[in-house]
Amino acid sequence: MDIGEKLFELRKGKGLSQEEVAEKLNVTRQTVSKWETNQSTPDFDKIMPICELYGITTEELLTGKKPEEKTEVETEKENVEEERPLTKQEVKRKSAEVVSTSVFLYILAVVFIMITIPVLRMNPIIASAIFLVIVGWATVRIIKHYMSIPKFEKTKEEKKEEKVFKQIDGIIGAITTAIYFIVSFTTFAWHITWVIFVIGAAVSKIVELSFMLKEDEEDEV
Repeated sequence: MDIGEKLFELRKGKGLSQEEVAEKLNVTRQTVSKWETNQSTPDFDKIMPICELYGITTEELLTGKKPEEKTEVETEKENVEEERPLTKQEVKRKSAEVVSTSVFLYILAVVFIMITIPVLRMNPIIASAIFLVIVGWATVRIIKHYMSIPKFEKTKEEKKEEKVFKQIDGIIGAITTAIYFIVSFTTFAWHITWVIFVIGAAVSKIVELSFMLKEDEEDEV
C-alpha cells in the first residue's frame, strides 16, 4: 500500500473530510487531495503533524509496518517487574552496600584530614572544606537510602538485635564524647579533635554493618 492510499484510509477511518484535514494541517484541500492520489507527497515538516493527527508512527506511515504489539502475558510480566517491591533480603543487602561504602568514605575523610594539614601543609580551610564534602556525601547516601526503602514488620529476633545495637550505639556515643573532651583538654587542639566524632560515627556504622551481615547469614541458612 502506497502513502496516498494509506492517507486516504486513515482519513476515512477518522471520519474526516479533506477540508477538515487541510484545516488541521494548515494546508489547502487540493494539497490533501494530491497526497491521497499520489500526485505529490507530504513535505517533511508535515510528516509529524499527520502522524499525530491519525495517531500513528512515522514508520507506520512511511513503510506501512505497524509496531509489534506485545502480548498480554508480556505486558503483564513487565508491569509485575516494574511494580515488584524489593524483598526483605534485597533491602538488607542494599543497606549493607550503602553502609559499607559510607563507612569507607568516613575513613577516607579522616585519613585525608590527618595527612593533608600536618604532613602536606594544605590550607586548613580548604582541607576542612574537602573533608566536610566527603563526610556530607557519605551521610546523604545513608539518609537517602533509609528514607527510600520500604518498611517491613520486624521479627522478635530483629527487634532484639535492634535493641542491642541501640545500646551499643549509645555506649559508642558516650565513649566518643569522653575521648573528645579528654583529648581536647589535653592537647588543646580543638580545631582538629572534632574529627573524633566522625571516627565515632564510622565505628557505629561498622557495628551496624556487622549486624546486617549477621542477619543476612541467618536468613540464608
